Amino acid sequence: MQDVIIAIAIFAITYWFIITEIVHKATVALLGAVLMALFKILTQEEAFSYIDFNTIGLLIGMMIIVAITKKTGLFQYLAIKAAKLAEGDPLRILLSFAFVTAVSSALLDNVTTVLLMAPVTLLITDSLEIDPTPFLITQILASNIGGTATMIGDPPNIMIGSATDLGFVDFVVNLAPVVVVIFGVIILIIKKMYANQLKVSSEVKERIKDFDEHKVLQDKKLLVKSLFILGLTILGFAFHQFLELESAIIALAGAAILLFLSNLDPEKILEDVEWPTIFFFAALFVIVGGLEEVGVIEWVAHKVLGLTQGNLVLMALLILWVSALASTVIDNIPFVATMIPLIQALSIADPTLQIEPLWWSLALGACLGGNGSLVGASANVVVAGIAAKHDNPISFKEYLKVGFPLMLIMIFISSIYIYLRYLMQ
Repeated sequence: MQDVIIAIAIFAITYWFIITEIVHKATVALLGAVLMALFKILTQEEAFSYIDFNTIGLLIGMMIIVAITKKTGLFQYLAIKAAKLAEGDPLRILLSFAFVTAVSSALLDNVTTVLLMAPVTLLITDSLEIDPTPFLITQILASNIGGTATMIGDPPNIMIGSATDLGFVDFVVNLAPVVVVIFGVIILIIKKMYANQLKVSSEVKERIKDFDEHKVLQDKKLLVKSLFILGLTILGFAFHQFLELESAIIALAGAAILLFLSNLDPEKILEDVEWPTIFFFAALFVIVGGLEEVGVIEWVAHKVLGLTQGNLVLMALLILWVSALASTVIDNIPFVATMIPLIQALSIADPTLQIEPLWWSLALGACLGGNGSLVGASANVVVAGIAAKHDNPISFKEYLKVGFPLMLIMIFISSIYIYLRYLMQ
């Protein structure tokens, strides 16, 4: 009983620090993981066994591929090209940037996408002499929506894919259809919301035509190599189950080959890997592992089964909505790290339970729920930080007024989709 109390206390205190952001979340998570070992909740071997190296390897591999591709100027090229195709019209630029952000987030990951898109967006809005806030808020929404569509698009999906037998194609087949519908609905609402706010003179629109997208393409040979390897990597994800290779091996293979072909200094490339995020993930796995080791996760699973009386419809919708609302308050990554072993424990407690709809409920709830507030997902925090550095801060309240109602619409659509596709008898 003493171990249970200590494990819960470490978990709760760590979460509190992560939510309040008094100390950097990676630092807090590492300390929490070490405390699990110091208090002998886990041995060193047990602690390492709980770290999902498939998730860690996949993240590192994709970060290296994106770090190299970034040096070609491809993403800036796409943003400027989209702005010119929109002929300098602010609303059309906003919508085209949303589309580029959503697609890029699905194929790469949403955090990397907003890191590349937000600075270009600020450059365009400065030229148009308009408030960048509507653009940045829309990009946050688009990045989280687009990232939901694939296994590699959003960290919660990476974690779910790694913890289950679900592959890249499974995520696309099961999540992409509803993501397309949600993106279409949200874009229509955004268009109506900002239609009267985003208007500029013809003279200002002409400035966008002066931008030369070809100037930002810095290394065309490297661009060809990067696109080729990125394409092969995504193809590898699609067939990784057939190839009998884990997704981490596919990503790390792509990273290693591209690093070799690029002939770039590996030290410079590895500097662009988000190591605090990597250690944050690893430490979270250990902390949640501590709860598993003392039986807390199993106990909660039995309580959930009792509360829902084994009703799959109630269970799936409960996970969807709880995940969405919880991800609005806290970063969705630690929440999903806790939910994965809980769902696994549910299937052990009731072997007859159809578990797959629960994974899709968790993915939709956590990824889309992250749109509810500025702290709901990593991409949100990144955009807010970039905006603040450029003296265009997005207030928590300002984002909440837009993001939270739209998040509720997304989850409502997801509820209908989950019920009709998986739960309707």
